[in-house]
Amino acid sequence: MKEEMKDIFTAFKVRTLIWDCFSLKLIDQRKLPFEETYIDCRTPEDVFSAIKNMVVRGAPAIGVAAAYGAALAAIQCKNISGLGEFIDFMSSKIELLASSRPTAVNLSWALERINRIIDSQVERPVAEDDHQEKIRAIIGLIIKEAENIEEEDIRINIDLGENIFRITGKSRKKFNILTHCNAGALATAGYGTALGVIRSLNRAGMVKNVIVDETRPYLQGARLTAWELYREKIPFFIITDNMAGYFMSKGDVDMVVTGADRIAANGDAANKIGTLPLSVLAKNYNIPFYIAAPLSTIDINTPDGKLIPIEQRPEEEVRSILGRIVIPPYMPVSNPSFDVTPNQDISAIITEKGVIYPPFGENIRSFF
Repeated sequence: MKEEMKDIFTAFKVRTLIWDCFSLKLIDQRKLPFEETYIDCRTPEDVFSAIKNMVVRGAPAIGVAAAYGAALAAIQCKNISGLGEFIDFMSSKIELLASSRPTAVNLSWALERINRIIDSQVERPVAEDDHQEKIRAIIGLIIKEAENIEEEDIRINIDLGENIFRITGKSRKKFNILTHCNAGALATAGYGTALGVIRSLNRAGMVKNVIVDETRPYLQGARLTAWELYREKIPFFIITDNMAGYFMSKGDVDMVVTGADRIAANGDAANKIGTLPLSVLAKNYNIPFYIAAPLSTIDINTPDGKLIPIEQRPEEEVRSILGRIVIPPYMPVSNPSFDVTPNQDISAIITEKGVIYPPFGENIRSFF
């Protein structure tokens, strides 16, 4: 990691994941903010379970975790002598990891990078008695690629955060910023996307207050975003999701900044459920609505938001709050985890390479 990255990265104290070349340690986000514990993942099945069960969440963090899950699978192959057996084993584990959550495109993006490493090496001819040596070489390359994905994510998030100044400039103005869900260090390898924007503004002395939606049903805002802001002494207060319109109507919101789990080629953006109504409210009150996401979150193969798969989470997440049942089992519930904000409600998409403005269909293509 470059020195300037280290200076920024060490300024905050949230570590989503820790890789030690033998295991992947993930902070258990289900227990925050009351308990800070790490889960030790030593197999790809452990990582699959951690992603599926929301130990780790947030599109970039899921992608990095999945890459390390593939690295753990590769480590299990050290005693495999046949190249075909190695390829079959890795394919099955990568397929398992890819099935953990459907909406976040970073998951498939990271695993595709691992697959490309394997394919590029397998295509090279090798003698039968050199298969084991080749397997060891591929294992090393897979581990290195996972480490690269983590480091790149941190650099990307820092660059993305700094690009907010292309919109605001640097001035004495202090902003009231509303955000939804958690798009901070906990949702990435470090620094964050939407919260990375807020971190950059705060370092420039340009944050008056962060208004944090609690983000039902999983409370990622109240439990996770607020926890990160508190630890870094960034001013904030928490509201219930249905209070956002009240604060917008009073003129207490200068901008809305959220992350995204997948952005379609036309700029439609899937994010945590509850983002869509915020965009409608912001448009009504002439408040800028920004999506902060790396280019890897843009799925240029998906034409529009109608084709983005929406994950349906377990009913229990709606029926209870922090383990306490509030809706009896005889009452039906539904729990879509994401909604899609239409491109016409988005003021700009902030990426690590710059700011994308409407018309998104045309301008997104220029970034690829």
